[in-house]
Amino acid sequence: MAVPFLLILVVTVVDILAPPEVHLGPFLVAAPAVTASFGGPWLTGLVGFVAIVAQAVVAVTRTSLTDLNHTLQISALILISAIVTLFALHRERHEQQMTRLRSVAQATQGVLLRPLPRQVGPLRIASVYLAAEAEAEIGGDLYAVARTADATRLVIGDVRGKGLEAISDAALVLGAFRAAAHRQAALPALVAHLEGAVSSDLNDPGVQEEESFVTAAVLDVPDTEHVLHLVSCGHPPPLLLRDGRAAPMEVTRPALPLGLTDIARPEFTVESFPFEADDVVLLYTDGVTEARDGSGTFYPLAERMAAWSGDGPEALLRYLSGDLLAYAGGFLGDDAAMVAVQRLPMAQAGPVATPAPAKRSRA
Repeated sequence: MAVPFLLILVVTVVDILAPPEVHLGPFLVAAPAVTASFGGPWLTGLVGFVAIVAQAVVAVTRTSLTDLNHTLQISALILISAIVTLFALHRERHEQQMTRLRSVAQATQGVLLRPLPRQVGPLRIASVYLAAEAEAEIGGDLYAVARTADATRLVIGDVRGKGLEAISDAALVLGAFRAAAHRQAALPALVAHLEGAVSSDLNDPGVQEEESFVTAAVLDVPDTEHVLHLVSCGHPPPLLLRDGRAAPMEVTRPALPLGLTDIARPEFTVESFPFEADDVVLLYTDGVTEARDGSGTFYPLAERMAAWSGDGPEALLRYLSGDLLAYAGGFLGDDAAMVAVQRLPMAQAGPVATPAPAKRSRA
C-alpha cells in the first residue's frame, strides 16, 4: 500500500524540481492504476484523489492551476482515476462472487465425497482429491466406503465429461452405492444396482443427449479372509504394494463402464486377489496415470509407488500427491482421485471408524 503513495511523492518532488520543459505529471496515473490491481475501490479512489491533489500542487508551484498543460494533465488524471476505481469495484465484486462459489463448491464436495473413515475393521484408509482447475473443488471423480456385517466395500469411479453433468452423474452413483452397499447382497448384485441407477437416469428423455458413462471399480474386503474381491467396470486396475513391489490387479473379464447397457448386456464377474497384512492397495482415477511431464510422458504411477518407503496410507498419498504435481509441473489436465487401503494385522484390527476429512488440493 505504501508503493502508490511513495510513487506520488517521488514524481511530485522531481516534477517540481525539474526544468520548465520537463513534465512528469503523466507518471502520476501509475499510482491509482497500480492500486486497482490489489486494492478495493475506496483505496483506489483515495490514491487517485491524492494524485490529483499532487498534480494541482505541481501546477501551482510551477506555473498556475489554470495553465493549459496542467489543466489537461489534471483532467486526464481525474478520468483515469475514475476508470480504474470502477475497475477495482468490478474486480472486488468478482472476487466476492468467486469466494461464494468456492464456499458452495466446498459444501457440495463435502456432501458428495464424504470424509472416509481412517480405520474400518482391519483396514486403514486415506483419500485425496486433486482438482485440475484452480477454482474447482468438485468434478466427476468419486469414491466412497460402506460396511456390511463382516466386510468393507469401496467404490471408486470416474464420470465421462466435466461440469455440472459430471457432478450430477457422480452424485447418482454415490447415492446408489450408499443406499445398497451395506446390504448382504453379492458383489455382482451391488454393481448391477449401480448399473441400473446410471442407465435409468441416462435413458431419461430429459437427460443430456451426449453419450455418458462411468468407469468404476467396486471392491469387497472381508474382515477375516486375506482376500480382496473386485468387479471392474472399465476402470484402471488397482495397484497392490507388497514388499516394495507395486503390481496392477489386472482382471481377466472386465465389464463395460456403467451406463453402456445399450451396447451389450452387462456381465459382472468377481475376481479375487490375495490381500495380506500390511499390503496396501491404491485405487485411482485416470487423471493420475494420464498426467504428463514436459516431454509428454505419462506419470509412471506403479514405479513411483514402488519407490515409496514410508508407512501408512496417508503418508503414501502425501508422497504421491506431491510427486504427481511436481511431475506435471503443478498443473493436471484432469481431476485426479486416489484412495489407499492398508490391511492391518489382526491384532490391530477393530471396529473403529473415525472420519477424516479427505484432502483436497488444487493443481
